[in-house]
Amino acid sequence: MSDGHWFEALADHLGGAYLRYSFTKGTAQEVDALVELTGLAPGMRALDVGCGPGRHARVLAARGVEVVGVDISRRFVELAATDAPEGTSFVVGDARRLAFDAEFDVAYSLCQGGFGLLGGPAADPADPDGGDLAVLAGLRRAVRPGGAVVVSAFNAYFQAAHLDGSTEFDAATGVHHERTEIRDEHGSVAEVDLWTTCWTPRELRLAARSVGLDVEAVHGVTPGRYGSGAPSTDLEEFLLVARRPA
Repeated sequence: MSDGHWFEALADHLGGAYLRYSFTKGTAQEVDALVELTGLAPGMRALDVGCGPGRHARVLAARGVEVVGVDISRRFVELAATDAPEGTSFVVGDARRLAFDAEFDVAYSLCQGGFGLLGGPAADPADPDGGDLAVLAGLRRAVRPGGAVVVSAFNAYFQAAHLDGSTEFDAATGVHHERTEIRDEHGSVAEVDLWTTCWTPRELRLAARSVGLDVEAVHGVTPGRYGSGAPSTDLEEFLLVARRPA
């Protein structure tokens, strides 16, 4: 995600109103699942890529996990850093260019936080599929040998089956495009475009293996109800769990 990524303007407008949206209300449950699936425990370190205003990082910090959050949006990083709990730090950064090297026990990107936002106008025309692979490679590099990498991804089957007048699905790229309205903290409305890359379980496994990750599972999930479960055409997302080889 380079300077001028479309998500930055969206985040600037949303600000703290981001946390009013229903998909953010299941944070504690999503952290429960992350802990259960990875073995994350007090005293360990986690990297939150696409951290937004820091909702997952704050819950993990309350459980004794040290968290570094990275987001492309300066506005979101400022919100995350405001009254941030002890054990957290937040930086502005590009999810494709993570500079960490074997520093964390777990690295994750949830709710399309970087991973999944690199299609559409954010894609490099010379390498349209390379952005998400760069994110996965950076997450792998960030964890210690044996460390876990977890990413959520839009379910291509689900998104293609639930199109309406405001959405489109590009079968060639797997990118879901939505035209919608968002409101800031004061109720001011902005009409925006959202481009999210969608995946199949097979594509997630192949992508993870291509960057040197050992795949543990791809689960079928929905926001606020993460956990172990078979992939399904009826659930909005997949959750990839993989590890850097020990």
